[in-house]
Amino acid sequence: MSETPAAHSSLADETFMSADALRTYMAEMNMAHASDALGAMDKAEKAREELIRTLSEPVKVTPEKIAEVSRRVQSSLRSAAQRGETEVMIMRFPNVLCTDKGRAINNSEEGWPETLTGRPLQAFEFWREFMQANGYRLRAMVIDWPGGLPGDIGLFVSWGERKGL
Repeated sequence: MSETPAAHSSLADETFMSADALRTYMAEMNMAHASDALGAMDKAEKAREELIRTLSEPVKVTPEKIAEVSRRVQSSLRSAAQRGETEVMIMRFPNVLCTDKGRAINNSEEGWPETLTGRPLQAFEFWREFMQANGYRLRAMVIDWPGGLPGDIGLFVSWGERKGL
């Protein structure tokens, strides 16, 4: 008695998927993963837009706010020093918070602070007013390169010995 192809389509109590059904299943799974990734990208973009909106709005500077920021910065500096580090990133922000999208920072131009807006500008002013005279240095650099283009900017405070120039 010859076996029919249908006889090969079952094994024990489970039915085997045909190759076409398995390909369809794989295509549906790939679409589901792509849809999930798109949803995650949408959420990330909305979070980024909210971050930009928030960081664009300057904080009201009060003695209490200055004291709060000072405590947070000093805590970060102390923690980094305990780890043997001589530099800490005090702020990360999207390049759209620079009037030139980070071009001056990327090119290490002397007037780069003039391109800052919103809270990044306030962070620079805080460093200049409260930290610079105490020997802390500030540098800014592009720290993220999505698609090969400048992305996020980092502001770094350092206190170690100067090396080189």
